[in-house]
Amino acid sequence: QVQLVESGGGLAQPGQSLTLSCAASGVTTENFAIGWVRQAPGKEREGVLCISRRDSRTYYTESVKGRFTISKDNAKNTVYLQMSSLKPEDTAVYYCATGWAGDASRCPPGINFDYWGQGTQVTVSS
Repeated sequence: QVQLVESGGGLAQPGQSLTLSCAASGVTTENFAIGWVRQAPGKEREGVLCISRRDSRTYYTESVKGRFTISKDNAKNTVYLQMSSLKPEDTAVYYCATGWAGDASRCPPGINFDYWGQGTQVTVSS
């Protein structure tokens, strides 16, 4: 069965950095695309970034370009979200997700993933 476990969330000051990890089981990062999605309190889910089997990156929001980087380590079956220059508006629960109705080795055009992790809280505040 597919399991995704996020870690690394916490409190960060504006302008600082934080890196999240997504440990996958039941799927391999070598063969499946994995994305990061966030949800701020009272708001809808917002796609952040996705990385495909072939290491192609998909940005779902312009707001993180130049600040967030997605990467993976296939040997560890883990995907990372490196966040820098954090802003208060980045505060959200961050989820990693995988699988969709199309070619699951590629990132979907939206965030209609089939499998989701439990999420990890990121709070950016002074």
